[in-house]
Amino acid sequence: MKRCDALVDAGRRSFFARTAAVAAGAAAATTVAGEPAKAAPALALIEYPTRKLANLRDLKVNEPLDIGYPDDQSPGVLLKLGTRVEGGAGPDGDVVAFSTLCPHKGYPLNYSAGDKTLNCPGHYSRFDCERGGLEIWGHATQNLAQFRLRVDEAGDVHAVAVDELIYGRLSNVLQG
Repeated sequence: MKRCDALVDAGRRSFFARTAAVAAGAAAATTVAGEPAKAAPALALIEYPTRKLANLRDLKVNEPLDIGYPDDQSPGVLLKLGTRVEGGAGPDGDVVAFSTLCPHKGYPLNYSAGDKTLNCPGHYSRFDCERGGLEIWGHATQNLAQFRLRVDEAGDVHAVAVDELIYGRLSNVLQG
């Protein structure tokens, strides 16, 4: 056991040494000749397509509308919840959209109108649509991917981005 403990301690020391070195480098980079450093570009910058999903008049409160975003191979659902929610779009702030692939194993999710959740039949993960796809039960290790929406003056609902990685993808946009 002592040998194993020594390896764990060596791993911890190495981790903290690297962390300290990165922090010191970041602190040094924050000022150049007394000026704040410019922010580095994001490493995982993805260009998302804007895609029309529906029009507000097509939506009924608490009735899901099947969609695809960022492409047709990525199933999702568009919902008018009837209650203003954080991240909601439209004049009432109640329109949201989510991937319907469970982030745990990719099972297709089912909408439950009674408690406004998306539910996985595979391993029973549950995601709260009123709280940004927050996992409230189950095996998933991340929240549900939510699509960022924009509503134009004609009432057309457009998806413009995704806030989490969609199950089964290394990025959320297919390269073509």
